[in-house]
Amino acid sequence: MKQFQIALLGFGTVGSGVYRIISENGAQIAHREGIELSVGHILVRDFEHEPNLELAPRALFTTSFDEILSDDSINIVVECMGGIEPAKTFIIRALEAGKTVVTSNKEVMSKNWPAFEKAAKATGAGLYLEATVGGGIPIIRTILDSMQANNITRVMGIINGTTNYILTQMTENGQSFEDALKDAQALGYAEANPTADVEGYDAMYKLSILSSMSFHAHMPIEVIYREGITKLTKADFETAQLLNYRIKLLAIGKKDGNKIEVRVHPTMIPATHPLASVRGVFNAIFLTGHAVDDVMLYGRGAGCMPTASAVVSDIVYACHHEKQHKYMTFVNEASMSSEIELVKDFHCIYCIRLNVADRPGTMANIAAAFAEQGVSLKSVIQLGENDGVTSRITFLTHAASEFGVREALKKIESLSCVNAVESMIRVEE
Repeated sequence: MKQFQIALLGFGTVGSGVYRIISENGAQIAHREGIELSVGHILVRDFEHEPNLELAPRALFTTSFDEILSDDSINIVVECMGGIEPAKTFIIRALEAGKTVVTSNKEVMSKNWPAFEKAAKATGAGLYLEATVGGGIPIIRTILDSMQANNITRVMGIINGTTNYILTQMTENGQSFEDALKDAQALGYAEANPTADVEGYDAMYKLSILSSMSFHAHMPIEVIYREGITKLTKADFETAQLLNYRIKLLAIGKKDGNKIEVRVHPTMIPATHPLASVRGVFNAIFLTGHAVDDVMLYGRGAGCMPTASAVVSDIVYACHHEKQHKYMTFVNEASMSSEIELVKDFHCIYCIRLNVADRPGTMANIAAAFAEQGVSLKSVIQLGENDGVTSRITFLTHAASEFGVREALKKIESLSCVNAVESMIRVEE
Protein backbone atom coordinates (compact mmCIF):
# COMPACT_ATOMS: atom_id res chain seq x y z
CA MET A 1 0.00 0.00 0.00
CA LYS A 2 1.36 3.40 -1.00
CA GLN A 3 2.20 5.67 1.95
CA PHE A 4 1.97 9.46 1.92
CA GLN A 5 3.39 11.83 4.51
CA ILE A 6 1.67 15.15 5.12
CA ALA A 7 2.80 18.40 6.71
CA LEU A 8 0.19 20.70 8.22
CA LEU A 9 0.83 24.44 8.14
CA GLY A 10 -1.31 25.75 10.97
CA PHE A 11 -3.10 23.80 13.68
CA GLY A 12 -6.18 25.87 14.36
CA THR A 13 -9.77 25.00 13.50
CA VAL A 14 -9.05 23.44 10.10
CA GLY A 15 -5.58 22.01 10.74
CA SER A 16 -6.62 20.21 13.91
CA GLY A 17 -9.70 18.89 12.08
CA VAL A 18 -7.53 17.44 9.31
CA TYR A 19 -5.30 15.74 11.87
CA ARG A 20 -8.35 14.33 13.65
CA ILE A 21 -9.84 12.86 10.46
CA ILE A 22 -6.56 11.25 9.42
CA SER A 23 -6.04 9.85 12.92
CA GLU A 24 -9.58 8.59 13.44
CA ASN A 25 -10.53 7.58 9.90
CA GLY A 26 -7.18 6.70 8.41
CA ALA A 27 -7.86 2.96 8.46
CA GLN A 28 -11.14 3.38 6.57
CA ILE A 29 -9.46 5.67 4.03
CA ALA A 30 -6.72 3.07 3.55
CA HIS A 31 -9.31 0.32 3.07
CA ARG A 32 -11.39 2.30 0.56
CA GLU A 33 -8.67 4.18 -1.31
CA GLY A 34 -5.62 1.93 -1.05
CA ILE A 35 -3.41 4.69 0.38
CA GLU A 36 -2.00 5.21 3.85
CA LEU A 37 -1.91 8.77 5.18
CA SER A 38 0.18 10.03 8.07
CA VAL A 39 1.10 13.43 9.44
CA GLY A 40 4.84 14.01 9.63
CA HIS A 41 5.04 17.65 10.72
CA ILE A 42 2.76 20.33 12.12
CA LEU A 43 3.95 23.91 11.71
CA VAL A 44 2.89 26.40 14.41
CA ARG A 45 3.96 30.01 15.00
CA ASP A 46 5.27 29.31 18.49
CA PHE A 47 4.83 26.80 21.27
CA GLU A 48 3.94 29.29 23.98
CA HIS A 49 0.67 30.51 22.46
CA GLU A 50 -0.45 27.41 20.53
CA PRO A 51 -3.74 26.21 22.11
CA ASN A 52 -3.92 22.77 20.45
CA LEU A 53 -0.56 21.22 21.33
CA GLU A 54 -2.25 18.51 23.40
CA LEU A 55 -4.15 17.21 20.34
CA ALA A 56 -1.11 15.57 18.71
CA PRO A 57 2.26 14.15 19.79
CA ARG A 58 4.65 16.97 20.69
CA ALA A 59 7.34 15.50 18.41
CA LEU A 60 5.25 16.41 15.35
CA PHE A 61 5.26 20.14 16.06
CA THR A 62 7.80 22.53 14.62
CA THR A 63 8.21 26.27 14.17
CA SER A 64 10.53 25.85 11.17
CA PHE A 65 9.10 25.71 7.67
CA ASP A 66 12.60 24.91 6.37
CA GLU A 67 12.51 21.68 8.36
CA ILE A 68 9.38 20.67 6.43
CA LEU A 69 10.78 21.79 3.10
CA SER A 70 13.98 19.80 3.51
CA ASP A 71 12.17 16.61 4.55
CA ASP A 72 12.02 14.45 1.42
CA SER A 73 9.47 12.15 3.02
CA ILE A 74 6.83 14.91 2.95
CA ASN A 75 4.68 14.47 -0.16
CA ILE A 76 1.87 16.92 0.54
CA VAL A 77 1.83 20.28 2.32
CA VAL A 78 -1.57 21.34 3.69
CA GLU A 79 -1.85 25.11 4.17
CA CYS A 80 -4.61 26.14 6.55
CA MET A 81 -3.05 29.18 8.21
CA GLY A 82 -5.29 31.80 6.61
CA GLY A 83 -4.29 35.30 5.55
CA ILE A 84 -1.73 36.28 2.95
CA GLU A 85 1.65 36.00 4.62
CA PRO A 86 3.44 33.83 5.43
CA ALA A 87 0.96 31.52 3.67
CA LYS A 88 1.77 32.88 0.20
CA THR A 89 5.52 32.44 0.64
CA PHE A 90 5.15 28.95 2.10
CA ILE A 91 2.88 27.79 -0.74
CA ILE A 92 5.24 29.09 -3.42
CA ARG A 93 8.30 27.55 -1.76
CA ALA A 94 6.56 24.19 -1.30
CA LEU A 95 5.48 24.08 -4.95
CA GLU A 96 8.94 25.12 -6.13
CA ALA A 97 10.31 22.22 -4.08
CA GLY A 98 7.98 19.87 -5.95
CA LYS A 99 5.65 19.24 -3.03
CA THR A 100 1.92 19.13 -3.70
CA VAL A 101 -0.10 21.80 -1.89
CA VAL A 102 -3.66 21.51 -0.57
CA THR A 103 -5.14 24.73 0.78
CA SER A 104 -8.32 25.99 2.45
CA ASN A 105 -7.22 29.63 2.17
CA LYS A 106 -9.60 31.41 -0.23
CA GLU A 107 -8.01 34.84 0.17
CA VAL A 108 -4.47 33.81 -0.71
CA MET A 109 -5.73 31.61 -3.56
CA SER A 110 -7.98 34.25 -5.11
CA LYS A 111 -5.18 36.81 -5.02
CA ASN A 112 -2.30 34.57 -6.14
CA TRP A 113 -3.80 31.65 -8.06
CA PRO A 114 -1.97 32.28 -11.37
CA ALA A 115 1.41 32.49 -9.63
CA PHE A 116 0.74 29.34 -7.62
CA GLU A 117 -0.35 27.36 -10.66
CA LYS A 118 2.69 28.49 -12.65
CA ALA A 119 4.96 27.28 -9.82
CA ALA A 120 3.08 23.98 -9.61
CA LYS A 121 3.31 23.29 -13.33
CA ALA A 122 7.04 24.09 -13.35
CA THR A 123 7.81 21.23 -10.95
CA GLY A 124 4.87 18.92 -11.65
CA ALA A 125 3.48 19.44 -8.15
CA GLY A 126 -0.24 19.39 -7.47
CA LEU A 127 -2.36 22.34 -6.34
CA TYR A 128 -5.78 21.59 -4.85
CA LEU A 129 -8.36 23.98 -3.42
CA GLU A 130 -11.68 22.22 -2.75
CA ALA A 131 -11.87 23.63 0.79
CA THR A 132 -11.59 27.26 -0.32
CA VAL A 133 -15.28 27.47 -1.31
CA GLY A 134 -18.28 26.08 0.55
CA GLY A 135 -16.54 24.29 3.42
CA GLY A 136 -17.57 20.65 3.19
CA ILE A 137 -19.68 21.14 0.03
CA PRO A 138 -17.90 19.35 -2.87
CA ILE A 139 -18.46 22.19 -5.32
CA ILE A 140 -15.00 22.37 -6.93
CA ARG A 141 -14.93 18.65 -7.67
CA THR A 142 -18.50 18.81 -9.00
CA ILE A 143 -17.52 21.46 -11.53
CA LEU A 144 -14.27 19.73 -12.51
CA ASP A 145 -15.30 16.09 -12.52
CA SER A 146 -19.08 15.94 -12.83
CA MET A 147 -20.21 18.76 -15.12
CA GLN A 148 -17.73 18.43 -17.99
CA ALA A 149 -20.59 17.93 -20.46
CA ASN A 150 -22.03 21.35 -19.61
CA ASN A 151 -21.42 24.95 -20.45
CA ILE A 152 -22.19 26.55 -17.10
CA THR A 153 -24.12 29.76 -17.70
CA ARG A 154 -24.92 30.78 -14.14
CA VAL A 155 -23.61 30.33 -10.63
CA MET A 156 -25.48 31.83 -7.70
CA GLY A 157 -24.73 31.04 -4.11
CA ILE A 158 -24.85 31.74 -0.40
CA ILE A 159 -21.18 31.20 0.34
CA ASN A 160 -20.65 33.04 3.63
CA GLY A 161 -22.18 31.48 6.73
CA THR A 162 -21.69 34.50 8.99
CA THR A 163 -23.77 36.82 6.84
CA ASN A 164 -26.38 34.16 6.24
CA TYR A 165 -26.79 33.73 10.00
CA ILE A 166 -27.16 37.49 10.47
CA LEU A 167 -29.70 37.78 7.64
CA THR A 168 -31.65 34.80 9.00
CA GLN A 169 -31.90 36.52 12.40
CA MET A 170 -33.03 39.76 10.78
CA THR A 171 -35.61 37.92 8.68
CA GLU A 172 -37.06 35.57 11.29
CA ASN A 173 -36.62 37.47 14.54
CA GLY A 174 -36.77 41.08 13.39
CA GLN A 175 -33.33 41.85 14.80
CA SER A 176 -31.33 44.89 13.74
CA PHE A 177 -28.05 44.30 11.94
CA GLU A 178 -26.11 45.39 15.03
CA ASP A 179 -27.93 42.97 17.36
CA ALA A 180 -27.70 40.07 14.92
CA LEU A 181 -23.97 40.69 14.52
CA LYS A 182 -23.46 40.68 18.30
CA ASP A 183 -25.26 37.34 18.52
CA ALA A 184 -23.11 35.94 15.70
CA GLN A 185 -19.95 37.05 17.51
CA ALA A 186 -21.13 35.59 20.81
CA LEU A 187 -21.73 32.24 19.12
CA GLY A 188 -18.34 32.29 17.39
CA TYR A 189 -19.82 32.66 13.90
CA ALA A 190 -18.37 36.16 13.40
CA GLU A 191 -14.89 37.48 14.11
CA ALA A 192 -14.22 40.37 16.49
CA ASN A 193 -13.48 42.31 13.29
CA PRO A 194 -16.25 41.08 10.96
CA THR A 195 -15.36 43.28 7.98
CA ALA A 196 -14.31 40.46 5.65
CA ASP A 197 -17.68 38.79 6.10
CA VAL A 198 -20.22 41.61 6.43
CA GLU A 199 -18.68 43.77 3.69
CA GLY A 200 -18.66 40.88 1.23
CA TYR A 201 -14.90 40.37 0.84
CA ASP A 202 -15.00 36.69 1.84
CA ALA A 203 -17.77 36.00 -0.68
CA MET A 204 -15.84 37.97 -3.31
CA TYR A 205 -12.73 35.80 -2.85
CA LYS A 206 -14.83 32.66 -3.19
CA LEU A 207 -16.76 33.94 -6.21
CA SER A 208 -13.46 34.67 -7.96
CA ILE A 209 -12.52 30.99 -7.62
CA LEU A 210 -16.01 29.67 -8.30
CA SER A 211 -16.71 31.78 -11.39
CA SER A 212 -13.25 31.15 -12.84
CA MET A 213 -13.84 27.42 -12.73
CA SER A 214 -17.49 27.63 -13.81
CA PHE A 215 -16.85 29.92 -16.79
CA HIS A 216 -13.43 28.56 -17.75
CA ALA A 217 -11.75 31.96 -17.51
CA HIS A 218 -9.83 33.57 -14.67
CA MET A 219 -11.99 36.20 -12.96
CA PRO A 220 -9.70 38.21 -10.64
CA ILE A 221 -11.23 39.81 -7.56
CA GLU A 222 -10.71 43.28 -9.05
CA VAL A 223 -13.47 42.72 -11.63
CA ILE A 224 -16.10 41.62 -9.09
CA TYR A 225 -18.70 44.15 -7.96
CA ARG A 226 -18.99 43.98 -4.16
CA GLU A 227 -21.49 45.34 -1.67
CA GLY A 228 -21.96 44.24 1.96
CA ILE A 229 -24.95 43.91 4.28
CA THR A 230 -24.18 46.63 6.83
CA LYS A 231 -26.71 49.12 5.43
CA LEU A 232 -29.68 46.78 5.56
CA THR A 233 -32.46 47.85 7.95
CA LYS A 234 -35.61 46.37 9.45
CA ALA A 235 -37.59 48.26 6.81
CA ASP A 236 -35.81 46.30 4.07
CA PHE A 237 -36.95 43.02 5.61
CA GLU A 238 -40.49 44.32 6.08
CA THR A 239 -40.53 45.22 2.39
CA ALA A 240 -39.17 41.81 1.40
CA GLN A 241 -41.79 40.07 3.53
CA LEU A 242 -44.56 42.15 1.96
CA LEU A 243 -43.37 41.17 -1.53
CA ASN A 244 -42.86 37.50 -0.53
CA TYR A 245 -39.09 37.77 -0.99
CA ARG A 246 -36.15 36.85 1.22
CA ILE A 247 -32.91 38.83 1.46
CA LYS A 248 -29.63 36.94 1.04
CA LEU A 249 -26.04 37.99 0.41
CA LEU A 250 -25.57 36.30 -2.96
CA ALA A 251 -22.48 35.71 -5.03
CA ILE A 252 -23.70 35.83 -8.63
CA GLY A 253 -21.95 34.99 -11.87
CA LYS A 254 -23.55 34.86 -15.31
CA LYS A 255 -22.10 34.01 -18.70
CA ASP A 256 -23.57 34.64 -22.13
CA GLY A 257 -21.10 33.88 -24.90
CA ASN A 258 -17.98 35.88 -24.07
CA LYS A 259 -19.91 38.25 -21.76
CA ILE A 260 -19.49 37.63 -18.03
CA GLU A 261 -20.86 39.46 -15.00
CA VAL A 262 -19.70 38.76 -11.45
CA ARG A 263 -21.14 40.47 -8.39
CA VAL A 264 -21.65 40.10 -4.65
CA HIS A 265 -24.44 42.04 -2.94
CA PRO A 266 -27.62 41.73 -0.86
CA THR A 267 -30.30 40.28 -3.09
CA MET A 268 -34.02 39.71 -2.84
CA ILE A 269 -35.12 36.30 -4.09
CA PRO A 270 -38.62 34.76 -4.13
CA ALA A 271 -39.53 32.91 -0.95
CA THR A 272 -40.12 29.84 -3.16
CA HIS A 273 -36.56 29.80 -4.54
CA PRO A 274 -34.42 26.92 -3.18
CA LEU A 275 -31.82 29.38 -1.88
CA ALA A 276 -34.45 31.23 0.17
CA SER A 277 -34.77 28.29 2.57
CA VAL A 278 -31.03 28.18 3.36
CA ARG A 279 -30.90 29.30 6.99
CA GLY A 280 -28.30 30.03 9.63
CA VAL A 281 -24.67 29.30 8.85
CA PHE A 282 -25.43 26.87 6.03
CA ASN A 283 -24.20 27.51 2.48
CA ALA A 284 -25.72 26.57 -0.86
CA ILE A 285 -24.53 26.96 -4.44
CA PHE A 286 -26.89 26.98 -7.41
CA LEU A 287 -25.44 26.08 -10.82
CA THR A 288 -27.08 26.19 -14.23
CA GLY A 289 -25.62 24.09 -17.04
CA HIS A 290 -26.90 24.10 -20.61
CA ALA A 291 -27.49 20.32 -20.51
CA VAL A 292 -28.16 19.49 -16.86
CA ASP A 293 -30.18 22.67 -16.17
CA ASP A 294 -30.30 23.62 -12.45
CA VAL A 295 -28.25 21.91 -9.73
CA MET A 296 -27.97 22.98 -6.10
CA LEU A 297 -25.42 21.79 -3.54
CA TYR A 298 -26.15 22.48 0.12
CA GLY A 299 -24.25 21.95 3.35
CA ARG A 300 -22.11 23.41 6.09
CA GLY A 301 -19.93 26.10 4.59
CA ALA A 302 -17.41 26.38 7.41
CA GLY A 303 -16.32 24.83 10.68
CA CYS A 304 -13.69 22.40 11.83
CA MET A 305 -14.86 19.07 10.45
CA PRO A 306 -16.75 20.12 7.28
CA THR A 307 -13.76 22.12 5.98
CA ALA A 308 -11.33 19.44 7.12
CA SER A 309 -13.43 16.90 5.22
CA ALA A 310 -12.86 18.86 2.01
CA VAL A 311 -9.12 19.13 2.73
CA VAL A 312 -8.75 15.38 3.29
CA SER A 313 -10.75 14.74 0.12
CA ASP A 314 -8.21 16.85 -1.77
CA ILE A 315 -5.34 14.97 -0.12
CA VAL A 316 -6.78 11.64 -1.28
CA TYR A 317 -7.45 13.05 -4.76
CA ALA A 318 -3.87 14.35 -4.96
CA CYS A 319 -2.49 10.96 -3.94
CA HIS A 320 -4.40 9.25 -6.75
CA HIS A 321 -3.03 11.78 -9.26
CA GLU A 322 0.57 11.90 -8.04
CA LYS A 323 1.99 10.81 -11.39
CA GLN A 324 0.08 13.45 -13.33
CA HIS A 325 -1.69 16.18 -11.44
CA LYS A 326 -4.66 18.00 -12.93
CA TYR A 327 -4.40 21.73 -13.59
CA MET A 328 -6.86 24.31 -14.83
CA THR A 329 -7.27 24.19 -18.60
CA PHE A 330 -8.20 27.86 -18.97
CA VAL A 331 -5.61 30.63 -19.32
CA ASN A 332 -4.79 31.42 -15.70
CA GLU A 333 -3.09 34.79 -15.90
CA ALA A 334 -3.19 37.59 -13.32
CA SER A 335 -5.43 39.74 -15.53
CA MET A 336 -8.75 38.75 -17.03
CA SER A 337 -8.49 37.46 -20.60
CA SER A 338 -8.92 40.11 -23.29
CA GLU A 339 -11.41 37.74 -24.95
CA ILE A 340 -13.85 38.26 -22.07
CA GLU A 341 -16.26 41.19 -22.12
CA LEU A 342 -16.90 42.16 -18.51
CA VAL A 343 -20.52 43.23 -17.99
CA LYS A 344 -20.64 46.11 -15.52
CA ASP A 345 -24.02 47.45 -16.63
CA PHE A 346 -25.89 44.31 -15.67
CA HIS A 347 -29.68 44.01 -15.91
CA CYS A 348 -31.97 42.86 -13.12
CA ILE A 349 -35.06 43.87 -11.18
CA TYR A 350 -34.65 46.57 -8.51
CA CYS A 351 -36.53 47.18 -5.28
CA ILE A 352 -36.18 50.85 -4.37
CA ARG A 353 -37.53 52.57 -1.25
CA LEU A 354 -37.90 56.34 -1.03
CA ASN A 355 -38.92 58.70 1.74
CA VAL A 356 -40.95 61.39 -0.03
CA ALA A 357 -43.07 64.44 0.65
CA ASP A 358 -46.78 63.67 0.66
CA ARG A 359 -47.91 66.28 -1.83
CA PRO A 360 -49.33 66.46 -5.37
CA GLY A 361 -46.89 65.87 -8.21
CA THR A 362 -44.45 63.76 -6.19
CA MET A 363 -45.19 60.47 -7.94
CA ALA A 364 -45.26 62.12 -11.37
CA ASN A 365 -41.80 63.65 -10.86
CA ILE A 366 -40.33 60.36 -9.64
CA ALA A 367 -41.91 58.35 -12.46
CA ALA A 368 -40.57 60.86 -15.00
CA ALA A 369 -37.02 60.49 -13.62
CA PHE A 370 -37.22 56.72 -13.97
CA ALA A 371 -38.71 57.00 -17.47
CA GLU A 372 -35.88 59.30 -18.64
CA GLN A 373 -33.44 56.43 -17.99
CA GLY A 374 -35.66 53.75 -19.51
CA VAL A 375 -36.55 52.25 -16.14
CA SER A 376 -40.03 50.72 -16.27
CA LEU A 377 -41.95 50.39 -12.99
CA LYS A 378 -43.72 47.12 -12.20
CA SER A 379 -45.40 48.07 -8.95
CA VAL A 380 -45.58 50.82 -6.31
CA ILE A 381 -46.25 50.07 -2.65
CA GLN A 382 -46.70 52.36 0.35
CA LEU A 383 -44.99 50.90 3.41
CA GLY A 384 -46.25 51.95 6.83
CA GLU A 385 -48.65 54.64 7.90
CA ASN A 386 -48.98 57.94 6.03
CA ASP A 387 -48.69 60.87 8.46
CA GLY A 388 -49.86 63.38 5.86
CA VAL A 389 -46.41 64.97 5.62
CA THR A 390 -44.12 62.21 4.41
CA SER A 391 -44.57 58.74 2.93
CA ARG A 392 -42.33 55.73 2.52
CA ILE A 393 -42.81 54.41 -1.02
CA THR A 394 -41.36 51.21 -2.48
CA PHE A 395 -40.92 50.79 -6.23
CA LEU A 396 -40.37 47.44 -7.91
CA THR A 397 -38.98 47.79 -11.43
CA HIS A 398 -39.05 45.52 -14.42
CA ALA A 399 -35.59 44.28 -15.46
CA ALA A 400 -33.53 47.42 -15.89
CA SER A 401 -29.99 48.65 -16.51
CA GLU A 402 -27.76 49.06 -13.44
CA PHE A 403 -26.35 52.30 -14.80
CA GLY A 404 -29.82 53.54 -15.77
CA VAL A 405 -31.15 52.93 -12.26
CA ARG A 406 -28.18 54.68 -10.68
CA GLU A 407 -28.63 57.73 -12.93
CA ALA A 408 -32.35 57.81 -12.21
CA LEU A 409 -31.70 57.72 -8.46
CA LYS A 410 -29.23 60.62 -8.75
CA LYS A 411 -31.97 62.68 -10.37
CA ILE A 412 -34.60 61.49 -7.88
CA GLU A 413 -32.35 62.30 -4.92
CA SER A 414 -32.11 65.90 -6.13
CA LEU A 415 -35.89 66.39 -6.33
CA SER A 416 -37.34 68.71 -3.69
CA CYS A 417 -40.17 66.25 -3.08
CA VAL A 418 -37.76 63.43 -2.12
CA ASN A 419 -36.36 63.40 1.40
CA ALA A 420 -34.11 60.35 0.96
CA VAL A 421 -33.34 57.32 -1.17
CA GLU A 422 -33.45 54.86 1.72
CA SER A 423 -32.67 51.62 -0.05
CA MET A 424 -31.92 49.99 -3.37
CA ILE A 425 -31.75 46.19 -3.44
CA ARG A 426 -31.34 44.05 -6.54
CA VAL A 427 -33.78 41.22 -7.19
CA GLU A 428 -33.11 37.84 -8.81
CA GLU A 429 -36.12 35.74 -9.84
